[in-house]
Amino acid sequence: MNVANNKRRKESVEKIKKAFIELLQTSALDKITVSDICKLTGLNRSTFYSNFLDIYDLADKTRESLEREFSNLFADYDYFNERTGAEKMFAHIKDNQLFYKTYFKLCYDSKHLVSIYDPKRAEKEHINKNIKYHIEFFRNGLNAIIKLWLDGGCKETPAEMAEVLKQEYSGR
Repeated sequence: MNVANNKRRKESVEKIKKAFIELLQTSALDKITVSDICKLTGLNRSTFYSNFLDIYDLADKTRESLEREFSNLFADYDYFNERTGAEKMFAHIKDNQLFYKTYFKLCYDSKHLVSIYDPKRAEKEHINKNIKYHIEFFRNGLNAIIKLWLDGGCKETPAEMAEVLKQEYSGR
């Protein structure tokens, strides 16, 4: 029986996601097919379709899973009270480069990007007027820095990257 908590089904879903992430490193999302995934995993198409509607459903569910993992890792951490918060984030990114490269490849619209925006800090600094623009500016700037660092192979240390972020944010 193919129920949601079935061990075999969970293993199949993990194989599919792993193959998808592997293929995504060398192919654009719109070039990956269900057949590619089935060949790589040795699973039948019916197994794929019993768990996902199509490649885009798989991409959405993978992206959502990555977002949950990121949120859970940093949910209780106040990034900007200490320099070590940003350093912790950059260390995690460096240690999990494939995770983050995959996440950014799955963000085919800008609504889903890494965000560690601190609204309490914005409130403390009296950034009330046009806050939505400030949040977007910060989020997109942070994501651009992370992407650039990932594209360069994370050569700078997490401490150096935390300093880059601190300098950009404290320039207000």
